[in-house]
Amino acid sequence: MFISSAFAQAAPAAAGGDMQSSFMSLLPLVLMFVVLYFVMIRPQMKRQKEHKAMIEALAKGDEVATAGGLLGRVTKLGDNYLVVEVAPGVEVQLQRTAVVQVLPKGSIK
Repeated sequence: MFISSAFAQAAPAAAGGDMQSSFMSLLPLVLMFVVLYFVMIRPQMKRQKEHKAMIEALAKGDEVATAGGLLGRVTKLGDNYLVVEVAPGVEVQLQRTAVVQVLPKGSIK
């Protein structure tokens, strides 16, 4: 009454048609990966490379903004750490990776 009859599909005529069918089923997956690479992965790698170059180029006297929102002037540099003066006589030791932006000179008064 509610169930209709199911009919089997005809088998493919040649084996070559089967190979083409499996390739066509993988094509959307490959296309999604390509789009994902150009939309997400490649820009993230570019940002990481720019951040690493900025961190390596830090020098004494640069004005920086940190991930925690602190603004200050770099007073000492080490291999992994730097010292930032956030107010006259107040210095904070931070990891280099905490610096998110180098500010233009004179932006901190």
